[in-house]
Amino acid sequence: MDRWLIAGLGNPGPEYSGNRHNAGFMVLDELAARAGGRFKVHKSRAEVLETSRAVLAKPLSYMNLSGGPVKALCDFYKIPPERVIVVHDELDIPYGALRAKLGGGDNGHNGLKSITKALGTRDYLRIRFGIGRPPGRMDPAAYVLKDFATAERKDLPFLVDRAADMVESLMDRGLEATQNSYHPLDLRISGPPR
Repeated sequence: MDRWLIAGLGNPGPEYSGNRHNAGFMVLDELAARAGGRFKVHKSRAEVLETSRAVLAKPLSYMNLSGGPVKALCDFYKIPPERVIVVHDELDIPYGALRAKLGGGDNGHNGLKSITKALGTRDYLRIRFGIGRPPGRMDPAAYVLKDFATAERKDLPFLVDRAADMVESLMDRGLEATQNSYHPLDLRISGPPR
């Protein structure tokens, strides 16, 4: 069976662990917990956990250089871009909303920009974890490096859990079925996926 590469984006180090920019790392930690495994440092400059159907990876290169480790892992495990799922924070989606998509632009997200350049294609799957726009005139670059607000943190475990469900759904059921199940659902709409 062909493996998947699931790359969660973030910045390494405890000072970043609660940042909005580290939503991808949070989702990967949930997937690792579900798999009952632990991340180990890999020569690709990423923390990696191998499962029977996927390689879970957290690049250790800092966000703006995520492409190097992702490409190295694709080469090492012989995984084509169409079997790559990148989990990342997204400013253009409100907090509480999660979206799955294939390809598209990077919306100024330097992690995606780096991965697209390294892979030579935009055609990889993404789970977009909505963090919303910064308040007032706050610089988006400063906003993403701040921890989730106290009010947001109460819903964060639920959203991380649901984003992990979406990753599993992409692998099991494909993009269209995942979008149909999860896109109508955001935090403001309760209930399980249809």
